[in-house]
Amino acid sequence: MAKRVPYWKLSGFYFFYFASLGVLIPYWSLYLKSLGFNSLTIGSLIAILPATKLFAPYICGWLADMIRRPMLIIRVSSVFAVLSFSLVFVSQQLWWLCIAMLLFSFFWNAMLPQFEAITLNHLGDDSHHYSMIRMWGSLGFIVIVVLMGELLQHYETSLVPLVVLLMFCGISLSSFNVPEKLNVPHAHYAPIWDVIRQPKVIAFLAVSFLMLCSHGPYYTFYTIYLQEHAYDSHVIGVLWAVGVLAEVIIFLLVPRLLPVFGARKLLIVTLLITTMRWLIIGYFVSDLSMLFLAQLFHAFSFGVFHAVGISLVHQYFTGSHQGRGQALYSSISYGAGVAAGSLVSGLVWDRWGAGVLFVLASCCTMIALAIVWKFIRPSVEMPLLRDRN
Repeated sequence: MAKRVPYWKLSGFYFFYFASLGVLIPYWSLYLKSLGFNSLTIGSLIAILPATKLFAPYICGWLADMIRRPMLIIRVSSVFAVLSFSLVFVSQQLWWLCIAMLLFSFFWNAMLPQFEAITLNHLGDDSHHYSMIRMWGSLGFIVIVVLMGELLQHYETSLVPLVVLLMFCGISLSSFNVPEKLNVPHAHYAPIWDVIRQPKVIAFLAVSFLMLCSHGPYYTFYTIYLQEHAYDSHVIGVLWAVGVLAEVIIFLLVPRLLPVFGARKLLIVTLLITTMRWLIIGYFVSDLSMLFLAQLFHAFSFGVFHAVGISLVHQYFTGSHQGRGQALYSSISYGAGVAAGSLVSGLVWDRWGAGVLFVLASCCTMIALAIVWKFIRPSVEMPLLRDRN
């Protein structure tokens, strides 16, 4: 595989992309708090980041499928992401930050689904090795989240935007190093709506929405939550890193787990574990050992779920629909799901507290579990991540 797949070029893009995520998710809310914004405003601003996933990935996916130049779309988006993020240095007024975040998140969110499709096209018959490339994104997240935890021990949160800008520059530079790789169009072309309206696809997208909606409180307020309970930035950074390290380990195991257990069983276990994770975070925040356990559960709530999700999307949306299929999955889950969760978090946080908020998160995962139990059948095959050796 290594001889014909640009492994390090693909991995480099994932490294910088998720390194930028490793600054934005844990520390952007801290930066906004340092500017004097309240919880509702922070939740609303954070919701802009996933909200642009409702349309940005699909617009760019449609363009990529039409012009058959997905890497061109990715490179242009990466350059505009750098330029638009630079606007946050001009002013910290609320209306200006709204505009800046809307612009840079549009271009930033537009890239990843197309790059997922590019990676799978490069892998071809070796697509079960996807997780071996994707894990470099998790490693990028770990490196930057721990580094930022240490830096914020000594520097002000005004450092956060500068680090984000550097990561965006890394994304842009690495994108110009990745060669184009087109998919193979289907001989029998059918409208994408014929794929979307299948009950199994609708069910999977609903599960994806609910799962990522449950992550809204975690992505928006987890760092602030820990800070309010007297954890310093070093411990907070380590806790974030523990979660993503667990994710890396599970990425190495998923190619063997899927053929043995199948999508249905893994999704059921994942949703049960995720439910426990949110309840632990909500009610055992003063117990550091329990928080470490909850972060280890990230291996399932993100790692297993994402691997299964990418696999199902690659199976359901084939040929000329690949770009838009990945974009739709991203829009429904990491877009609409996280945006809804972030908005609800901003409304609930001050009024009812973290306990109630994380109970609501666990309710989302239990509803998703019921949908999996009813609609995701054992007959679904998972060719993407099956170990064929």
